[in-house]
Amino acid sequence: MAWYDKYMTIYGKPFSEVPQEVIGGTRERLARLQSPEPLASIVIIGYNEETHLQACLWAISEIQCKYPVEIIGVDNDSKDRTAEIYEKSGIPYYTEYEHSCGYARRCGLQHAKGKYYFDVDSDTLYPPHYYEVMLEHLMKPGVSCVSATWSFFPDERHSALGLKLFEMTRDLFLWIQHFKRPELSVRGLVFAYNAEYGRKEPYRVDIIRGEDGSMALALKKYGKIVFVRDRRCRAITGYGTIGEESLGQSFVSHVKQQMKGISRIFYQVNHYEDQDDNLVEKK
Repeated sequence: MAWYDKYMTIYGKPFSEVPQEVIGGTRERLARLQSPEPLASIVIIGYNEETHLQACLWAISEIQCKYPVEIIGVDNDSKDRTAEIYEKSGIPYYTEYEHSCGYARRCGLQHAKGKYYFDVDSDTLYPPHYYEVMLEHLMKPGVSCVSATWSFFPDERHSALGLKLFEMTRDLFLWIQHFKRPELSVRGLVFAYNAEYGRKEPYRVDIIRGEDGSMALALKKYGKIVFVRDRRCRAITGYGTIGEESLGQSFVSHVKQQMKGISRIFYQVNHYEDQDDNLVEKK
């Protein structure tokens, strides 16, 4: 039995079908977790996530973490019952009317009280020791941010074996990539960082995806980016990042996207070096 099986009994279902004992139990456990002096802020962003948010909150309510935390939400001006779910969970939440993950994450950062900031996507489930283990890596000297690995739920279109092979290949690629360009291996659903450093760097709000990789790149000046390969930190999510592509197509698209990003950066570096050389020659 997988650790997330019980949360899957409501994952993908409308809020009207969630049992009241799940809603009430989640609310009680979340209240016990809330600390007035948190070391870390767990910030859940959501846009029209009625069918996923309650499962995410249920999983978070059962975390095992020896460090004090706060749990807050950001509703990105949803049109469904997302805001109502936050309200019935009892956690503080804020409404961000500008639409994008960058705006939503920035809103959460502005209200977070913890020294460390955890990105949480409301369509993702996190294992019980995720926050504790990630925090222990994040608190090490010289570390500015951490990122972990994630899996996808098996379903009728994606077999467990196919997913395992895909994830092993993708994880190997991300692991090799992180030695030279760790920011390219960062994904927002499994990302945490020092909040003080994050507030010094503006979130990208002009892009649909990539705001967390951009933040990770900015945070490199403050310390190391740690890629955590620990099964206790392996979140599980849906297929929003894959869409209609097959697993193989998704991996190839991912590699092509990363190579384009690297090419652009090399071009910029060479372009600026050429400009500097020209300035020296003119002098």
